[in-house]
Amino acid sequence: MDFVLKEEHGFSYIDEGEGEVLLLLHGLMGALSNWDKVIEGFRGQYRVIIPILPIYDLPLLTTGVKSMAKYVHKFIKYKKLTDITLLGNSLGGHVGLIYVLAHPTLVKALVLTGSSGLYENAFGGSFPRRESYDFVKEKVEYTFYDPATATKELVDDVYRIINDRHSVIRILAMAKSAIRHNMNKDLYKIKIPVSLIWGRDDKITPPEVAIEFNELLPDSELHWIDKCGHAPMMEQPEEFNKYLKVFLDKIKSK
Repeated sequence: MDFVLKEEHGFSYIDEGEGEVLLLLHGLMGALSNWDKVIEGFRGQYRVIIPILPIYDLPLLTTGVKSMAKYVHKFIKYKKLTDITLLGNSLGGHVGLIYVLAHPTLVKALVLTGSSGLYENAFGGSFPRRESYDFVKEKVEYTFYDPATATKELVDDVYRIINDRHSVIRILAMAKSAIRHNMNKDLYKIKIPVSLIWGRDDKITPPEVAIEFNELLPDSELHWIDKCGHAPMMEQPEEFNKYLKVFLDKIKSK
């Protein structure tokens, strides 16, 4: 990743390009590099910003999806951002939904890909056996349609995170918080345009989750990406960017 990580006022973030703001939120064990191809594809026309979510840094008692949304709001206020298009993958999508409900005037549109908020099958339905590298590798591969997308670097990162006791208890707290905080009854309140870009082979938030989001969100459109799992912007970045561009052009012309 060739992008500069900025550190200021207690925030770590990437800020590339100029123009209307695309704010990208990563998932539970996601990294900024998950969004590499989106940054490359859109920083010529947009200001692409990715804050690092402090998933491993909050006190255990306040580790949850609501506190992540509050953190995002602090960041947005600090950077004086308005008229935002918010993109979220997995947990990042869930945080985005909570944020939009709390601050509807600051976000003009939302893009969800493999978002939690209705249902997710975290860790493939089993508790992470921390010591086993092969087990971790298998679970990271489960995220994708093509297991080769789970590079050694990616598996090493996840293995390191879940073998740190401090980190793994926060991951489990965050995952429990996401399951508890079901958005089913609130989605009808989100009136802004929403694009759902989903891997047809997503095993963590399966296709029926995308269909339910599409039914419950009043102004949403749903796009499928074939041969693709839980992180379309990583696994099929060209297809993802194609759908994203069409959506961005559409909301720009409104």
